[in-house]
Amino acid sequence: MAQVIVYGRRTSIDARRQQLSDAIHGAVVAALDYPAEKRFHRFVGLDPADFVYPEDRGDDYTIIEVSMFEGRSADAKRALIRQLFDRIAAEVGIAPHSVEITITETPKVNWGIRGVNAEDLALGYRVDV
Repeated sequence: MAQVIVYGRRTSIDARRQQLSDAIHGAVVAALDYPAEKRFHRFVGLDPADFVYPEDRGDDYTIIEVSMFEGRSADAKRALIRQLFDRIAAEVGIAPHSVEITITETPKVNWGIRGVNAEDLALGYRVDV
């Protein structure tokens, strides 16, 4: 499971929502061997007064938070971060300097999905990549 929250200025998010979603999803699929049909993204567009960050990040400054089950290797997480930077720069036009990424992993037992605890759920894909 990978849930993604994207934060940015409202004008930047509104102008690039689909491009960001496609780039993020492509990175998750490629780096984590994630099923293509599973896309879970939320976009939070903020007014400038509600999104404080250093000026050198620019108006397109974007924060990406990825929450996922624990079990991915360090190499897989490094690949995900690299894929995100590369795809967002190439496909969305936001420079890596203006993107910050956080990956948070938790045990499957901490997730509830489709009415059951994720520890008891048959996922249909591997987490140990």
